[in-house]
Amino acid sequence: MEKIKQYRLGVLIVLLLLGASGFIFMKLRTQTLAPNLVFGSGRMDGDLINLNAKYAGRIERIDIEEGQAVHRGDVIAVLKSDEYEAQKNQIEAQINAKETELKVAETTISETLRQANDTIQIRKHQHEELEKSIASQIRSLEQDKRDLERVQNLYAQNLIEKRQIETADLKYKTAHNTLDALYQKRAQTSLAIQVATSEHTKANAQQQTLQAMRQSIDALRASKRQIDAVLNEMTLRSSIDGVVVEKIANVGEVVGAGSVVATLLDPRSLYLKIFVDTKENGKLHVGDEAVIFLDATPDKPIASNVVRIEQRAEFTPKEVSVPSDRIQRVFALHVKPKEPQPTLKMGLPAVGVVSMDAQGLPVHLKNVPE
Repeated sequence: MEKIKQYRLGVLIVLLLLGASGFIFMKLRTQTLAPNLVFGSGRMDGDLINLNAKYAGRIERIDIEEGQAVHRGDVIAVLKSDEYEAQKNQIEAQINAKETELKVAETTISETLRQANDTIQIRKHQHEELEKSIASQIRSLEQDKRDLERVQNLYAQNLIEKRQIETADLKYKTAHNTLDALYQKRAQTSLAIQVATSEHTKANAQQQTLQAMRQSIDALRASKRQIDAVLNEMTLRSSIDGVVVEKIANVGEVVGAGSVVATLLDPRSLYLKIFVDTKENGKLHVGDEAVIFLDATPDKPIASNVVRIEQRAEFTPKEVSVPSDRIQRVFALHVKPKEPQPTLKMGLPAVGVVSMDAQGLPVHLKNVPE
């Protein structure tokens, strides 16, 4: 019985030794990838978007925090400029004054034209009637003159009394005075027509002034639109659906034109930057299939593609290791997920594996050498 126990103990010890040896072997054995695969470690990078203030102003409101998700069109910050507000108020006051002035001028000129036209028409009609009256009076005067001459002949022959001569003479003089009065009225009417015509001409000339006033108002409105555009730019909005990486400015601060208020990141621009040696670079191409692994999710490879291969080699960065210590120069590769991944963040460490023939990509981080 004692021998059986010793035998079992010996077998157990041997099994433990074998297990320990296998474990040590697995740990010490250098794990390698298939020859069609290239891997590298690096950090997630992306295209940062600086949200700049186009014009100088004081930050009145800022509605973001670092790490916050934003959407295209969301208000990030609101700036205020008393100078631009004052310019806008001044221009609006000028527009109101000019519009009032234009309205008064339009009414005045229109009324002047109407009155001048009416006066011209009335005076012309009066002039025509006077011409008729003058013609009639001339005929009447000529008849009175003939009557006077006939009466004078009859009186010279002692055929009529002197009283009849006096009556005929008075009639002739009265007709002559009436004709003179008609001539004066015609002259006055002609002068009135000239004055009305002159007023009409002046009013027509003033209409050119109205056009200049309208152009002046249009210029002021253009200036107001320009100020409105500036004030609209004082509201800074997100141009992407993304994440706030850094809030640089705070409420109450004065920022200059071009100053960065916040930095945004479009998750669709995130990529993993890894380095490959010069021997492998010639075998890789943009568009090659790849996967990205995160330490937190080693069993969830992220389908990716190579989107960029640097054309110039660089010395091996200190934080990057390459398969051979003999490699001194490497090429940077950008590996980008095919679809945006909410788990990826700027600066997150990751491992990328690229396949030269779209075959054999690992499905777990444990299959990638450390």
